[in-house]
Amino acid sequence: MLAGDYVRRGAAEFIGTFALIFIGAGSIAFARTLTDVALAHGLVIAVFVSALGFISGGHFNPAITLGFLLTRRIATTLAVLYWLVQFGAAALAALTLKLVLPSAIENSSNLGAPSLGGGIGAGAGVVIEAILTFFLVFVVFATAVDPRGAFKQIAGLAIGFTISLDILMGGVLTGAAMNPARAFGPQLVGDHWSKFWVWYIGPVAGGVIAATLYELLYLRPPEPEPVGPPGTGVEEPGPGEATET
Repeated sequence: MLAGDYVRRGAAEFIGTFALIFIGAGSIAFARTLTDVALAHGLVIAVFVSALGFISGGHFNPAITLGFLLTRRIATTLAVLYWLVQFGAAALAALTLKLVLPSAIENSSNLGAPSLGGGIGAGAGVVIEAILTFFLVFVVFATAVDPRGAFKQIAGLAIGFTISLDILMGGVLTGAAMNPARAFGPQLVGDHWSKFWVWYIGPVAGGVIAATLYELLYLRPPEPEPVGPPGTGVEEPGPGEATET
């Protein structure tokens, strides 16, 4: 369980979340194609999860932090700190973009605030955001949480790629935020609140379902439980292991 060390972990979450909004939302102002936006978001997450994941877990997303909290993998006090830091960093990053971008570019991109497109309604938008966030949080648990995961050392790359592929599918439809902080910063600074709840209900629902499902289906104690008296060394074999004779 993540607990304590509030300053270092909080600072890591602030830096990573700030980078996500500054690079991700900022890329929308200049991107020529959806692929450019997808790569910008995916690369910034891949880099900062790899750089800071060992300090804070590399959440940078309130939906991921909630998944950790519900599965008892982060202390409640630290989770609340993460949420404050994540939303604060998102707002500051969006404010920085507003200050440095020319007014014409800022207005045309809405500071990268997500919006519905492609004829998608709010209800369908919630479902899409929930499914995309489910994929993201499921991959986070499989690569960065599960101690048996074969790809733990490249968790940042896998998580970044998941964000990129999610944006390639949902970017035109909902903006594929998958992250309440990613939506909150540009919405607050740019005052873009149209159907804002889509980007909170969807990611929270998808993140909770993914974290809970992975915890129930796949996570097991890392060591087999002893079945004999203490000190006898008799242990129950793990899944797929044969009992020695």
